[in-house]
Amino acid sequence: MGYSELIKHFDRIRNYMHEFYIYGFKDRNQITHKSKRSYDNEKRRLESYLKDFMSFQYTTSKTVFLSIDSRQMTYNPLYKAFEAKSFTHKDITLHFYILDILYDDSQSLTFQEILNKVDEYLALFPQTMHFDESTLRKKLKEYVNLGILTTTHLGKQVYYQRTKPTDLSSYQYALSYYSEIFPLGVIGHYMLNQLQSPQYFSFKHHYISRAIDSEIMAKIFDAMKQKKSIYLIHHHNQSYHIVPLRLYISSQNGRCHLLAYSYRYKQIKTFRIDHIKDIKLSEDCDCFDDYRTRLKQIEKHIWSVQCHEKQPLEHVSMTIQILPHEQYVLQRLQREKRHGTITQINDTSYEFSIDIYDTYEILPWIRTFIGRILKLNFSNRTIENQFKEDIKKMYELYQIKGSDES
Repeated sequence: MGYSELIKHFDRIRNYMHEFYIYGFKDRNQITHKSKRSYDNEKRRLESYLKDFMSFQYTTSKTVFLSIDSRQMTYNPLYKAFEAKSFTHKDITLHFYILDILYDDSQSLTFQEILNKVDEYLALFPQTMHFDESTLRKKLKEYVNLGILTTTHLGKQVYYQRTKPTDLSSYQYALSYYSEIFPLGVIGHYMLNQLQSPQYFSFKHHYISRAIDSEIMAKIFDAMKQKKSIYLIHHHNQSYHIVPLRLYISSQNGRCHLLAYSYRYKQIKTFRIDHIKDIKLSEDCDCFDDYRTRLKQIEKHIWSVQCHEKQPLEHVSMTIQILPHEQYVLQRLQREKRHGTITQINDTSYEFSIDIYDTYEILPWIRTFIGRILKLNFSNRTIENQFKEDIKKMYELYQIKGSDES
């Protein structure tokens, strides 16, 4: 079959987007899960929609990656891949015939009337194309499910008509923000295409990679709404039977995680969204609300996403210096402490303490207070000693004379 820029299997494009954008910086020989011909075809498809953002780097070989400056772009360019779904000649022909026959919401026709008009259209062209009743019924049913068409029942007759258009002009600011920030922002992107309006927001830190995983997140939201369990296929082809409970999206790096109850491990586990290959809906979960309640209790001790609920909690305390004229630091500490507690020791010292499942997760945040830390106390001594050793090495590297360890 000849090469086409249109995308038939989005999961393939998603894999390559992960390789180029999230995991990144691989050359042609390092991508081994597909043939070199498949690699070339998928890369050409990406170049068709993302050529302005693709860059190359030469070391021992040529590596390809996506380079996107969030300050310069006005919309998430990864949405373009969703607008390139492949179709057959019959699909596209029938699509335009139906929309032309039902050219506005005042046109209301029965199935037989639409079928007759389709035959009239076909008679005007020399190509021998034919649509049977089954094909047309399936297409009309699909468009009703998508909201493109609506039906009205009069006696035994079913009448089809265009759905009345919705005026979205008053929502353009909300849609502009939603399309770039929220999960499934691609929906807002589609709506903005109807308005042809400019983007009103730009972002200093704009994490766009979750757009690639929109189909996975849509299935997760669908399962949570229906309170169903799912079978999650990991990118290593491992299958997990789980109950999806909540999505966590990092405000620091944009990475998405799913917190779900695992039937295999009998506890709540964390799964990275970009590591999920596919999701299949399973049966109703009668215990969904109980698992949600259980998660709410666990969340009191989650700093990021790790929730080793069968392990004992780890205590973390930190004493930092905040001078009287540095109230902005105290305000930041209060704003970012999550479920931790702050105790004032004296006019210039404050203690932050918290009990969490994984001390390692809080280290990046604690590092932002280096230079103010007066005392550290971790119940996990291994991590505490490693943290202090890292600080010591940094002092040696920059030839800084530090105080004694505390």
